[in-house]
Amino acid sequence: MKVAIITGAGTGMGFEEAKAVAGKGFHTIMACHHPDAAEEKRLEIIQETGNENVEMMGMELANLSDVRRFADEIKERFDHLDLLMNNAGTIQTHFHLTPDNIEHTVSVNYVGPYLLTRLLLPLMGEGSRIVNMASLTYWMGRLDFPEFFTRGRKKSFHRIHIYCNTKLAITLFTFYLANLLKDKGITVNAADPWMVSTNIIRMHIPIVDFLADIFFRPLIRTPRQGADTAIRLLLDEDKAGQTGTFNRSNRIIDVGDKYFHHKQMQELWDKTEDIVRKFL
Repeated sequence: MKVAIITGAGTGMGFEEAKAVAGKGFHTIMACHHPDAAEEKRLEIIQETGNENVEMMGMELANLSDVRRFADEIKERFDHLDLLMNNAGTIQTHFHLTPDNIEHTVSVNYVGPYLLTRLLLPLMGEGSRIVNMASLTYWMGRLDFPEFFTRGRKKSFHRIHIYCNTKLAITLFTFYLANLLKDKGITVNAADPWMVSTNIIRMHIPIVDFLADIFFRPLIRTPRQGADTAIRLLLDEDKAGQTGTFNRSNRIIDVGDKYFHHKQMQELWDKTEDIVRKFL
């Protein structure tokens, strides 16, 4: 049986991605921060798809030891992995360091998925697919080292700027890893969902969120619409050999040499390796 892991699968786009792969018969692992709270979603997927092989597993991307624990359990139970969807994401409203002294949003959106992918690569082979959830906001991102890891950015805390920085990092990771794995038949692509009606866009200002629910959310994409590009990268036959691409609305977007050969790409990889090395 083919095996798929979807992070952040308890809500929003992750739930839609999990339902899609379960509907294709994959043994689907929903990796969630709060697995108990998402149990109803697992049962909903089973009921809608008829696939009993859908399970919930807890994992905290803001704790690298827990990422290692999760990966170790997967490797103990399975001898292969066909799909890895790095979907989970966050925008923290206040500065907060993880137990690994990494800014929280940076850990959840970039370092945690980086480590998870590195740990699970031994289970992947010809035909395996990795999809990273990116964002059009990558072009606003900046990588100031070492502050990127410890504070999210060089200047004072600003949640949107830090989010953009993480999306630049995951995009560069996608291109670098795709090139590294191109001879192994493992594909790595980035999916940009565009603007989607999920909790991540909440400003946590009551009146603003209230007005946005009425006037803004109806005009942007639903979670299923936002997830569609990632789902196609995971499942479509015509995407089988596609790798190292940035995708939006089911089309490859040319982000230009500035990003495909970004001047900080190697530095980002090396510095991230230094952080995660003790967990590998």
